[in-house]
Amino acid sequence: MKISLITVIYNGEAFLQECFNSVIQQNYPDVEYIVIDGGSTDKTLSIISQNQSHIGYFISEKDKGLYDAINKGIQKAAGDIIGVLNADDMFASNDVLTSVAKTFMANPTIDGLYGDLDYIHPDTNKVIRKWRSKQTTLTDLKRGWMPAHPTLYLRKELFEKYGIYALDLGTAADYELILRYFYTHRIKTVYLPLLMVKMRMGGLSNQSLKSRYYAFINDYKALKRNKVPNPFFVLFKKKLSKLGQF
Repeated sequence: MKISLITVIYNGEAFLQECFNSVIQQNYPDVEYIVIDGGSTDKTLSIISQNQSHIGYFISEKDKGLYDAINKGIQKAAGDIIGVLNADDMFASNDVLTSVAKTFMANPTIDGLYGDLDYIHPDTNKVIRKWRSKQTTLTDLKRGWMPAHPTLYLRKELFEKYGIYALDLGTAADYELILRYFYTHRIKTVYLPLLMVKMRMGGLSNQSLKSRYYAFINDYKALKRNKVPNPFFVLFKKKLSKLGQF
């Protein structure tokens, strides 16, 4: 079973080698590593060049943002399973992809899986928040719960059947895709009780009050688009649920 892993990057020299190291150290042999760069002007391209032997596909060109770049990676992916590892994040252990593959092979009818995630301080790597998932239900989705997107692995045919990431919802594109797949199309997923990713704090949706405002608006649009009832209540519960992660 081939896993296609996608990393997208733009001027991310600070943590990129750590990300690459965590991929290179994975002990699962059948991995197609795809790196999509948005036209970096720092040392990113040099770091990519130094790791070229571990990369199956690479392109550097201007794009329309993070999710446009991920979509490019999806379109190039040849694997049975597709996952995303952000360029400033890292796998929590060297057997994450082995565990992903074993879970899919042991459960041939599932469409996807997800696991646990730690938010870490960008400089010290100290754990700030712990996102511990569970086996999801429709009721959970209606109450604002969602799996950690960086831990999500999906069968390739889902993207062909239900579409890729929407480019009109900003940083809520991952939330909308999860709602579209989990809620609207009721895909079959399982929770893998494993710490999969260490994610650095300071994502695009949390950079300023303005970005947080737009993140809220786009979350609302994602809920409305997928006809989730009581969207304001759902968003309130979604924000409230994060308190338990500290």
